[in-house]
Amino acid sequence: MLRVLNIKSKAKTEFIDITDDIHETIKESGIKSGVCYIYAPHTTAGITINEGADPLVKRDILTTLNRLIPFEGDYQHMEGNSPAHIKTTLVGTSKFIVIEDGKPLLGTWQSVYFCEFDGPRHRRAIIKIIKGQD
Repeated sequence: MLRVLNIKSKAKTEFIDITDDIHETIKESGIKSGVCYIYAPHTTAGITINEGADPLVKRDILTTLNRLIPFEGDYQHMEGNSPAHIKTTLVGTSKFIVIEDGKPLLGTWQSVYFCEFDGPRHRRAIIKIIKGQD
């Protein structure tokens, strides 16, 4: 099963929680055991898994990334979004989650985030569910 999420980011950098979309896609697939792949087909956006219980964790991660890789710097890329490319390289554009008993095996506090580093924009995240061998 393949699902494409259409995402509209609202800020230059933000983490958008797509965990509910992951749960819904797995449920609709009917697959009880397998793997869920999540992929951002962009060079300035990524996917990460981190704490979802405290929204200040998202803020802290973004603040630190923005401090480590500032928007202004001695970047040579003519489009002007080199910081977004660098952040995406560090975070990565995909993750996978094991599915067991029809549920993603996420930790108690984990959420899945689409990471915007060059917004606001219209984006996509691709979710692919693959059935495991029983």
